[in-house]
Amino acid sequence: MIVYGKQIFLYILARHPELIEEVYVARPLEKEQFTKLQKMGVKVIKIDNKKAQSLSRGGNHQGVLLKIKEFIFTPFNEIKESPFLVVLYGITDVGNIGSIVRSAYALGVDGVVISGLKQLKMSGVVRRSSGAALDMPIALKENIFDLIKELQDLGTKVYGADMQGVDVRSERFTSKRAIILGSESEGVPQKALQKCDKTLKIAMKRPFDSLNVAAAAAIFIDRMRDE
Repeated sequence: MIVYGKQIFLYILARHPELIEEVYVARPLEKEQFTKLQKMGVKVIKIDNKKAQSLSRGGNHQGVLLKIKEFIFTPFNEIKESPFLVVLYGITDVGNIGSIVRSAYALGVDGVVISGLKQLKMSGVVRRSSGAALDMPIALKENIFDLIKELQDLGTKVYGADMQGVDVRSERFTSKRAIILGSESEGVPQKALQKCDKTLKIAMKRPFDSLNVAAAAAIFIDRMRDE
């Protein structure tokens, strides 16, 4: 798996050096970084900008790219009893997913579950999360109805994000809770919302259809987290 950019490079080098297989550089590394990689036995390969652009598929690589071990999803059974979960249904944009994972990690969420998808390419998610995806348990659970039932059977109160829901500020949350967010175009399916214990919305101060899903997720998480 290829990731790129200075921020993700520094994060992985500091916190997950064991994941690094190779480093490709189009600009010189700082001496300390190069020395650390050498001591780890990691091969540092010099490449030209054309090759760097090819590996990053035109992304802003900032002169450094890493080949890291493939991402391993956490089994859903290992996190389904967690106190606070964020469920992302049908969201395919890795930028949004990465941003949500970053917020979830920073604000104390216990795990993120990807639903409605059979698979997800994680390189973009890891990069856009600034590395937080490597420290946040992330599971795949394709069937949203099975997911909701399993959580409810374990005593988790399941909330769905919906513009017709109650204001998130008015709810008092139990110790075990999960919020389901859908894509900006489709939202959470109505049949899934009907299975939720309650639906929640972010009350707008001015007339506007909706927020970007990553922005909405950060607001929901902040208002649902433990004090």
